[in-house]
Amino acid sequence: MATTGTIALAGIPLGQPLPPIPHALCMSLPNWNQVIGLAEEQKTIMDAVVTGYPRTFIHHNVQKLIDICERRFGHVGETCLIFPSRRSVELCRDFILRQAALANISAGVRTLQYPIHHGDLSPLGLNVSMAGTSACLSEFHLAFFPNEVYDIARKFWKLHGLGISSRRAEHYLSHIETTQPQLPSPEQQRCCSVTAKEGAQAKVELRKRIASYLVHPDADNRQWSSGAYSPVPESGSRINGEVLHRVTEEDVFLFPCGMAAIFSVHQLLLEVRAGQPSKSVVFGFPYMDTLKIAETLGSGVDFFGQGLDSDIDDIERMLAQGSMTKESSPPILALFTEFPSNPLLRIVNLPRLRALADKFDFLLIIDETVGSFANINVLPFADIVITSLSKFMCGLANVGGGSLVLNPNSRHYATLKDRMMYMYEDIYFHGDATIMEHNSRDFLRRVSIINDNAEVICDFLHSRTIAGGAPSESAVITQVLYPKYTSPTRYSHFKLPNGGYGGVFSLSFVSVAASKAFYDALSCAKGPSFGYEFTLAIPYTILGHHDELDWAAEYGLDESLMRISAGMEAKEVLLRCFEVALQAAEVCVGVRSSSLGM
Repeated sequence: MATTGTIALAGIPLGQPLPPIPHALCMSLPNWNQVIGLAEEQKTIMDAVVTGYPRTFIHHNVQKLIDICERRFGHVGETCLIFPSRRSVELCRDFILRQAALANISAGVRTLQYPIHHGDLSPLGLNVSMAGTSACLSEFHLAFFPNEVYDIARKFWKLHGLGISSRRAEHYLSHIETTQPQLPSPEQQRCCSVTAKEGAQAKVELRKRIASYLVHPDADNRQWSSGAYSPVPESGSRINGEVLHRVTEEDVFLFPCGMAAIFSVHQLLLEVRAGQPSKSVVFGFPYMDTLKIAETLGSGVDFFGQGLDSDIDDIERMLAQGSMTKESSPPILALFTEFPSNPLLRIVNLPRLRALADKFDFLLIIDETVGSFANINVLPFADIVITSLSKFMCGLANVGGGSLVLNPNSRHYATLKDRMMYMYEDIYFHGDATIMEHNSRDFLRRVSIINDNAEVICDFLHSRTIAGGAPSESAVITQVLYPKYTSPTRYSHFKLPNGGYGGVFSLSFVSVAASKAFYDALSCAKGPSFGYEFTLAIPYTILGHHDELDWAAEYGLDESLMRISAGMEAKEVLLRCFEVALQAAEVCVGVRSSSLGM
C-alpha cells in the first residue's frame, strides 16, 4: 500500500473484518457504545460480530471444522477445539483438568488424533487412496470436553495461542469437504507439494530476515557506559575476555502468534530451572494476556505495574532478601517486560534490569513488538527477545505469527539453546509462513512511512495537550503517550540510526465524554490490534479492562485512554481526520476549537 489520499477502511460496519478479506485479524468497532457492548458481550453486538482476533474469536473456517468433528465424533454434552499437534492438544487437556480442579469441577477430556494419509478410510469419511500425495496431507488433534468447562478451554486457546489458524483449518477442510472424493490431479499434487516446500523455505527466509534486523554494525553488541551506548568491536572480538557473537537464523524460532512464543518462553524457563519454585516478575504494565498467562504458569508472578526505577529498587530489596533465605536457587525465575509498553508506551530502565538479572541470576525477557525490529535494538540487554509478528512484520492484518530470539551473548545461551532445540515444535502452518514472508519483504519501508505519520500526528496533538503546554481550560487531551515526549532520552539509547519513535501512541483525555466524542468522530478504521498499513484506533481501557477499571487506573490506564496505530495514508489526510475528531471532542466539553486552518 502506498500513501493514499483517503483514510483506509473507514466506515466498515460493526463486526466485519478489517481489512475485508477472508483471513483478517481484526474486526471493525466504529463507535464507542459498540466497544462497550463488545466488552459486556451484549447479544446484539455479539450477533453482529463475524470475525475478530484469532485467539479471541473462533474464525468461521475453524468453527466449521469444529462443527463437523462434533457431529461425527462428539458425545452428548461435549464440544471440542482443534490443535495442530499431539503436544498442543495434551497441553490443552492438562490445562482444562488443572483449572477445572481449582474450580471444583469434575471434567474428563478426550484427545483424538485424526490423520489424513495414504490408504486409509479417513475418520472424516474420505474413502480415497491418496498415493503419492503425502506432501499435502495432514493430521489434526481434537480435545473433547464437557460443555461446562468450555470457558476454561477457550481461556487456554486465548492465552497460549496454540489453536489452529484459519488457513490451517481451510487446508483441513479442503481434504474432507467433498461428497465425491477423487484423487488430486497431478497439477494439484504438484501445487500442494510446492506449497509445503515453499512454506519451509519461507520459514528459513523469515528467520534469516529477523536475524538480520538484529545485526547492526553501529548498534549491535553495545555496552552501557555513563548512561549512553558506546559501540564495541565486531562479532568474534573479545571484551573482558569474552568472545562476542552475532545472532543468526539458528537463534530464531517461529510460532503461530506472539502469545505462543511467550508461552514457549515460560515452558523453556520451567525446563531450564526445573525443580526451582521461583516466581516470575512482570515489570511495567503489559498487554493484558502477557500478565494473565504468567499468573497461570509455574509458581505465579510478582507484578510491578508502574515499571519505575523505584520499582527496581523494591525488586532489588526483594531479591536480596530472597537470596539470603534460598541460597541454592535464584529468588525469581525471570523478569518479563515490554519495550515500549503496550498501551502506555513507557520505557523501562533496561540497563538496571540487566545488571539486576546478572547479579541475581535470573533471565530477562523483552517483548519489543510495539517498538519493532525496524526502530530499536534491545537484544544486547535481553536473554530472550519476543515479538508478535502479527503486527508490524505482517503489516496487512492477514496472517499471524510470533518469534523468539535467543541472545548468543547471554550467559545462559548455551543452556537455553540446548533445551530449546530439544523442546521446540514447529507448528507454524506453512501457508501462514508463506504469507508472512511475503508481507515482510517491505517491512522496513512500510514502518518508515508509519513512523513519519505517527510523529506528524503526535506533534499536532501534543501541542494541543495540557502536557504539551496548552491551557487546561481549552484542552481536551491531557497527554500524548509517545516515546518522543514521555522518555526521549532513554528511548534514544535504543533507537536505531534509521529508526523512529514507532507507529503506536496513546491519548489520555480530560474526560470519558471527550474521549468518546473523539473516537466516534474519527474517520479511520477502528478496532483492536495495531501495526498495520491502515490507521487503527481503539478505546483500550474500555475494551481490555472493562471489568477492572479501578485496578487498571492504579497503573495509569484511565478510562479515557485511547490507543492509536498510525497507517500509511497521506499525512494531510490523517491530520484532517484527527483535527475533525479533536474539534468534536472540544465541542463535547464546551471549549474553543483548535484548527489547522485547512
